[in-house]
Amino acid sequence: MSSTSTSVVATAVLVAAAIALVFRGALFGIGPVSISLQAAGFALVIWARLTFGMRSFHYAANPTQGGLVTNGPYHYVRNPIYAGAWLVIWTGAAVHWSPVNAALAGVVAVTLLIRIYCEEQLLRKEYPEYAGYARKTARLIPFVV
Repeated sequence: MSSTSTSVVATAVLVAAAIALVFRGALFGIGPVSISLQAAGFALVIWARLTFGMRSFHYAANPTQGGLVTNGPYHYVRNPIYAGAWLVIWTGAAVHWSPVNAALAGVVAVTLLIRIYCEEQLLRKEYPEYAGYARKTARLIPFVV
């Protein structure tokens, strides 16, 4: 299966797991700490989208035109949108802890990693400078390469 096809399947599974968390009432925080963590996750996603510009979201892992973005949150992590999503999902699952919620959050985490892997393969081909950027910039957690 190609990287594009794999990323589309991963996206579909990710969305299904996130919807399941919503229906289980296990996506959103309920106290000041969890709500603050999730607000930080959403803020990171918004900052990344604003930095990325008007490029469209893709269900498949395919780079958009316009060059490699390395400023804003992309200066600290290569995948700030996915990092923000992880923070939101895992905070919700932690607050509403159960084996099922943990498994659903795990599915989201794995599918995000699959998308990251697929995207990085394509970015390495599209942008020769990506290899150097990847060596000096953390994948998901700042300062943890």
